[in-house]
Amino acid sequence: MNNDIKNFFLAGLGSAAYTYDKATNLIDDFVQKGKLTLEEGKNLSEELKRTVKVKKDVDISSAKGKDPLTKEDMILILKEMNFATKEDIEKLNKRLANLEVTLP
Repeated sequence: MNNDIKNFFLAGLGSAAYTYDKATNLIDDFVQKGKLTLEEGKNLSEELKRTVKVKKDVDISSAKGKDPLTKEDMILILKEMNFATKEDIEKLNKRLANLEVTLP
């Protein structure tokens, strides 16, 4: 379970980095195509960097002082999100197996 949380967190970081890279590439493309001046491109890049830094700082400061999630916390979160449990899936597999047996 702990490894899954780590992977989920890393996926979030990866998607944020990917989005940032795509945005900077898009700005560069606009500058190359003449849709933005070099100065406008620099300003947009700087604004993007500031926005990312502010968001990161807010997330870090809001996370400080909070206890790490426990297994029980994760179970409650997953229940609220209405994910299927292992038992739910096992019940469905049994029902499906029974249906497959009864069908010609």
